[in-house]
Amino acid sequence: MGQGDITTEAIVPRGTNVLAQIVLKQPAVVCGLNEVKVLFEMLGVKFFEKVKDGDETSADTVIAEIEGDGQKILTAERTALNLLMRMSGIATETRKLVKEIQKIDPKIRIAATRKTAPGLRYFDKKAVITGGGYPHRMKLDDAFLVKDNHITIAGEIREALKKIQLSPYSSKKVEVEVKTREQAVQAAELGVDIVMLDNMSLKEAAETMKELSARNLRHRVQIEISGGVTSENLVSYAMLRPDIISLGSLTHSVKAVDMSLEVIKVNAPS
Repeated sequence: MGQGDITTEAIVPRGTNVLAQIVLKQPAVVCGLNEVKVLFEMLGVKFFEKVKDGDETSADTVIAEIEGDGQKILTAERTALNLLMRMSGIATETRKLVKEIQKIDPKIRIAATRKTAPGLRYFDKKAVITGGGYPHRMKLDDAFLVKDNHITIAGEIREALKKIQLSPYSSKKVEVEVKTREQAVQAAELGVDIVMLDNMSLKEAAETMKELSARNLRHRVQIEISGGVTSENLVSYAMLRPDIISLGSLTHSVKAVDMSLEVIKVNAPS
């Protein structure tokens, strides 16, 4: 904000009380009202929710009303809208994908990744949950996720898992990212909790899961499909019946929901 909102301070007299509305310009799953309410209340402004986080709402819906000091409301306007637009965009896309998956198998979970905006992980993950998705790891210490670089440094999957067994956090879940069918089989045989099929084509993923079933390993692990999954091919991957499908695009390529804050009543200072 720098030295202040110089435009608002120049135009809006101190003590001006206004009533404003936040209005959706497109259908959306609303998310972020609780956080924005805290923002305005910190400024001494009243915030009234007209819908709830998670509600599916239509265009032109008034989702909140704000009453109080006009300078404070306009100064906080863009910060509040940015957060609401982003969180609602994530929740809306997540809800859409969850509904598509439920038609195939309601047990499959749509998950986010850690590809979130710096400083906004809590908000991004909450939006995924609001949309009906699975947040996955919030922090690096939530669970072990053995990625390709870990395997390269350790030498092989087996060695990486040996080191995990020596960790003070060894009781936590272990997920291993694999690139090939052979790696998937090895990870499953070594007793990991989740095998992530990373950037596998539809054919490769199908063959890998078939191999795990043939070796009587499929029931021993959860399967996550990640990388290269889009809204266009999601259903095809879901037909393979994995346990989890994760999409980085849920949080790194957010399509914000269009909405605006409109002042509808002004009470000038006496």
